[in-house]
Amino acid sequence: MIDKQFKNLEEQIEILKYKGMTINDEEYAKKILLRENYFFISGYRYPFMRSSVDKHFLDGVTFEEMYSLFLFDRAIRNVFFKYLLVIENNLKSIFSYQLSKKYGYKEKYYLRAKNFTSDKSKQKQVNDLIKKMKRQIRINGAQHTATAHYMFNYGYVPLWILVKVLSFGIVGELFSIMKYDDQVNICNIYNISLDEFSNYLPILSNYRNLCAHEDILYENRTQKKIKGTRYHELLGIKKDEEGVYVNGTNDLFALLIIMKRMLSYDEFKDMCLELEKRIDNLDYNLHSIKIDKILDKMGFPNNYMEIASIERRDVNNENREN
Repeated sequence: MIDKQFKNLEEQIEILKYKGMTINDEEYAKKILLRENYFFISGYRYPFMRSSVDKHFLDGVTFEEMYSLFLFDRAIRNVFFKYLLVIENNLKSIFSYQLSKKYGYKEKYYLRAKNFTSDKSKQKQVNDLIKKMKRQIRINGAQHTATAHYMFNYGYVPLWILVKVLSFGIVGELFSIMKYDDQVNICNIYNISLDEFSNYLPILSNYRNLCAHEDILYENRTQKKIKGTRYHELLGIKKDEEGVYVNGTNDLFALLIIMKRMLSYDEFKDMCLELEKRIDNLDYNLHSIKIDKILDKMGFPNNYMEIASIERRDVNNENREN
């Protein structure tokens, strides 16, 4: 195995130039590479290359152009992250309300194993998750203001406080071990079927963690796929030979569809306007390729903004009728 050797800034510049990139200001490029990391910046080079085989840059590609894609991805990552946190907070609030109302507000009541699924194949998962949640109470009891307040003054931590220190992953796992009736009651609040909702949660968690760790977002693909929706149909998204939608199943547009179904109308519209602003800005900064190439990697159709004006309740009503 050949080791990857350290390259100084001058050598990094030479590599880019050797592959055909135009660098108008080498000192500026060095500052960016030092501050942002050559490895992360170069992760955005692929749309600007001739092919997956010929890894030289297209004619006229500049360092500034590639960096603009890097900045674009950071900008939309911040937008998605902001609204994913809204969804996370909504889920935690709804979960805690539903379970507290039914099973009580003290952990000795709401963390009983009998409150969760009786499926024998999930009993280990139930017990393990209860242990995780109790561990969070022990660890965070004195570290967070809210949990510390309840522990000190009342001697317990209600679920609506505990959820604030639970990860999105644990919240998703919590839903998976709930009793069927509890799951359905929560899904009905969102007007989303249980199968779809169960599929959405790990996808949301995956993207939430991706955004938090500043991984490449715009071309990310998830292992899980979402089913076709009325939104796919209304936007005229094409299907492949097997009748599967070519966009909006395991790409960034699939995430947008999920968020459309879980955010309020105004929240989602604001989010789309923020995304449109970032996309328009990138379009202005691209010269060697068209914005359509980036939108395609995101899974976004050219008419993606139309999804913002579709009334969610009308789509949900139609889905229930069908």
